[in-house]
Amino acid sequence: MIHAYTGAAVRAAEKPLLDAGHGAVLMRRAAWGLAAAVLRVLRARGSVAGSTVAALVGMGNNGGDALWALSFLRRRGVDAVAVPTGKAMHEAGLAALRSAGGRVADRIPEGTTLLIDGVLGTGARGGWEPPRVPEGVAVVVACDLPSGVDADTGHVAGGVIPADVTVTFGALKTGLVVGAGAHAAGRVELVDIGLGPHLGEADVSSLEREDALAVFTPPAWDDHKYSRGVLGVCAGSEQYPGAAVLVCSSAIATGVGMVQYAGPRRAADLVLAAHPEVVAGPGVEGKAQAWVVGPGLGSDDDARRRLAEVIDVCVGGGLPLVLDASALDLVGLEYVGRLCDAGCEVVLTPHQGELVKLVDRLVPEIADGFSDLAKADPVAAARRTAEALAVVVILKGSTTVCAAPGGRTLVHNEGGAELATAGTGDCLAGLVGSALARTERGDPVSTVEKAAAAAWLHGMAGTLAADAGPFGASSLPSAVRHALTDQ
Repeated sequence: MIHAYTGAAVRAAEKPLLDAGHGAVLMRRAAWGLAAAVLRVLRARGSVAGSTVAALVGMGNNGGDALWALSFLRRRGVDAVAVPTGKAMHEAGLAALRSAGGRVADRIPEGTTLLIDGVLGTGARGGWEPPRVPEGVAVVVACDLPSGVDADTGHVAGGVIPADVTVTFGALKTGLVVGAGAHAAGRVELVDIGLGPHLGEADVSSLEREDALAVFTPPAWDDHKYSRGVLGVCAGSEQYPGAAVLVCSSAIATGVGMVQYAGPRRAADLVLAAHPEVVAGPGVEGKAQAWVVGPGLGSDDDARRRLAEVIDVCVGGGLPLVLDASALDLVGLEYVGRLCDAGCEVVLTPHQGELVKLVDRLVPEIADGFSDLAKADPVAAARRTAEALAVVVILKGSTTVCAAPGGRTLVHNEGGAELATAGTGDCLAGLVGSALARTERGDPVSTVEKAAAAAWLHGMAGTLAADAGPFGASSLPSAVRHALTDQ
């Protein structure tokens, strides 16, 4: 698992080392790591000596890191150029650069091969307007994080120079794995400068491949369909029958033991035509160990009746439940309360607009300013909702945020814009339901980790499907199979 920390947490971890007089050592460790990353990029491009590397240098320690890195690069034969963005630069770093034979310029030189962004660090707030970057600059490397990215939220208030590589120091920052910050960071490399013993609990985490696959394990020799998990699906309607097919198809692709479908004849016929192994009928009777309700359900009286039936079954059996799409508009606070009182694990899967509507309707006490919060800080928005409703929230977006009551949060950036198409959310609901339905062997996996595993699998499948050709949600289930087996 990968862990990320707020900028404040990283600065707090640095404090005892700074108080002990190790500030200069920390800066040199960071600068050497930055210089080493730049050298790897230059070598990959075929030239080190003679290449021009310029750095936009701010007035604080971020600029000091960049200056020291330039001094190390100059000693490798690089034409090292500092471009100040303020009235002053870090004195010791500037002295090191000049001692090594580097130079200072008032703008990024034409012919620059690689640009280091060393303007703003973890403590910066608010936007900035970066200078013009010459067209010939082939690579941008950010020092700790791209300037203008909020280290705590990933929000970009003004301009930003998108990085090809971000070399971050001491710990991964939350702003590098969420939203616009994750998009601006490019590939992130972590340089260990010795903060480990002083770092507290992570702000957010991300599952790695092996973590996600541990949720979707292949069958053991003594498994049977019930130990593999039985998922109930209440989705689709006469108007939107395809949603039922997408939910069932994605769940089946994970190897779940059985899918039980409860819905109208038109949708059931489509589901059975695609997957004759599904057990289909109009009602919710059966042996489901978890339920998905909502995709394509509609908003009429029949939809409300079907939702109520599923909730009654889950309350009666203490079963986990995924509420998606139409169900997010139909579910009432009394339903959520009943489910929580019965010990049911509940997962909500809204995108940003759905989350704002849900909060306005169910949690008016936190609704003031919530829309702006959801845009600027999706992690905080998902956490507040999860805490207020005592549910797990999967907030869908360019970064998928999975938040549990109590604050534990996992984020994922797998997949891309290809997933912004109709039906992909139905597939995600099926994956989440499959994860919840599985009978666990060994250590139990938390609901939020199961949700994150489904988000990881969904994103990976999206990438594989998009790479294979024209993309549509119906291509996701087969890509799920490849994502589970490809090494």
